[in-house]
Parts: sequence; structure tokens; C-alpha cells
Amino acid sequence: MIGNPQYPTYQVFLAVAISAIVVLVLMPHYIRLLRKDGIGQQVRADGPQSHLVKQGTPTMGGIIILVGMLVTCVLLATWTTDLILAVVATLATGSLGLLDDIESVAHKRSLGLTPLQKMVGLAVISVLFCILAVNLCGISALVRFPGGLSVDLGVLTTTVMIGGNAIHIPWLYVFFVFLLMAGLSNAVNLTDGLDGLAGGCTMVVMLVMAMVAFSYDELNLAVFAGAIAGACVGFLWYNSYPASIFMGDTGSLALGAAFAALAVLTKTEVTSLVMGGLFIAEALSVLIQVASFKFTGKRVFLMAPIHHHFEKKGWSETKVVFRFWIVSAAFAALGFALYFQLG
Repeated sequence: MIGNPQYPTYQVFLAVAISAIVVLVLMPHYIRLLRKDGIGQQVRADGPQSHLVKQGTPTMGGIIILVGMLVTCVLLATWTTDLILAVVATLATGSLGLLDDIESVAHKRSLGLTPLQKMVGLAVISVLFCILAVNLCGISALVRFPGGLSVDLGVLTTTVMIGGNAIHIPWLYVFFVFLLMAGLSNAVNLTDGLDGLAGGCTMVVMLVMAMVAFSYDELNLAVFAGAIAGACVGFLWYNSYPASIFMGDTGSLALGAAFAALAVLTKTEVTSLVMGGLFIAEALSVLIQVASFKFTGKRVFLMAPIHHHFEKKGWSETKVVFRFWIVSAAFAALGFALYFQLG
């Protein structure tokens, strides 16, 4: 481990810098490799016509984001159980996204794995993560709300003896964590529709989560969050409009899972939904659009997710991205303020 543990804030800032540098250095080589092999993004045919020019742009840049995060954690962090769980959940979800990207590229279509296949994969990852977090890290099944309210989701708990060890399975909390991890992973994935949008919003949220982890006295998780924020900074250099590479599901699903893992391990499950309010809004816009069209035959938005709605209204892609970054920062700041109101 490098750095000076006597100055923990220095460790976090160093994590941001190192991860950004790793991604900045590796990404050009990776882009050239993908172009040489003809591996590119498949753009949805029913999307904005202006996006058709993005067809064939190298994808799966999330691999380098994960490499930057991993290298930084190896150099700066102590591998506690909490950190191992967060990293493994992120890499496992990234691997699921990678399978989706490979399927999409191989069949030359914008869809990869089926929704059911994705959900099954996310279910397995989130359930295992939750059970391990509860039993190895002592994470409570108590969900806290700002203002002092708390709900005990451990009331329905099964204890199983395995090799002389008691394994506790709080069913309600397991289901809650599944909804949180699957929801945030898919929400970030839906947000990843404009150049720099998902990367920039994730960068903002992860910087705030680093502060949360630090104040929660979890330096290694703060380094983890800082490393992801830094990786997003490096990625944005190549993903800003017009993008030279996309993160793909490899990146978006992994980033959402990392966010959820941090929320669980720092016991900020509820306030994390506020911090990631922009991601939630993107996901809700799709649900509202689908439900409205199914039951009324009418669309609420010109196009969903909601960032495409504003494109249809005449906003340029860069204007949508910058304004959504601002909204994301506002949500993150509000969530951070509410964090100090937890009971």
C-alpha cells in the first residue's frame, strides 16, 4: 500500500488521481485494439436519428474503468472484508454486463442478454452479497430514514448451520438489497444514453459516497469510491461528446452495483436513493412511459429515458448532459445533507 495512512483524506484524493491516470493511459491503447478488431456499439434503431452516427463506436470501456478501480485499490487500500465484498460485487456485475455487451456485438444488435437473464444474474449477485455482508461484516438489517425513523427488515430471519457456523438470512432485507442493487444497476444503465452522461453523474455521486464512507470511518470504502470517481474522470476524457468509446453494460451495470454496495456497507440505503436521484428519475421515466402507453395508449414523454425527451425538445446533447450533471450534483448534495439526519 502506498500513501500515508496518517492523512486519510490524502489517501482518498490520491485514489481519485491514480485511478484517473490509469484510465487515461490505458484507454487509447484499448480503443485502438477495439477498432482493429471491429468491436463497436450497436445503436437502437428507434432512438434519436442523430445517434445513428454513433454506430460502430468502440464499446466495453467499462473494462478499463474497472481496471483503474482495481489497480488503485491494490495500491492504496487495505483489503478488509467490506472492501473485498464491494469489489467482488462490482466485478461480478461488470462481468454480467460484459456478457451482455459481447452478446450484443456478436449478433450485431442493440440488445444483448434477455431481461430475464440479466435479472437472474443480478439476483444471484445481490443475494450472495447481502448474505455475506450480514454474516461477515455485521451489517444490520435495520434500514434507517432521515429524522430518526428506522424499519427492521430482519424480523423474518432464518438461521442455517453450515460447518458449525450460524448463517443468518434476513429475507426481507435480502429482498430489499436485491431491489436496491438491481434497481440502481439498471438505472445507471438507462442513464447511459448520451456521451458523458452516466460517467459524469456517477463521478459526482461517487465523490459524495467517498465522503460518506470517510465520515462512516470506512477509509478503504472511501478509497474504493474515490477510485471509481477517478476512473470516471479518466473515462470522460474519451467519452465526452463526440465519444471515442462507450462504457457499455460492462461499465453501467458495474457502477450501479458499486453504488448499491457502498449504500449497504455504509448503511445509507435510503439516502443513497436521494444521492442517485438523477438515476432514479431516468428509470422512473421509462416505467411511467411504458405504463402510460400500455393503459392509455398515450406517451407522457416524447421519448424515454427522459434525457431523450429533452433531445426531442431541441436541446443539444451537450446541453442535456451538462444540465443533468448539475441536477445530479444537487441530488447528491441533498442526499449528503440528509445523511447527517439519519437516526
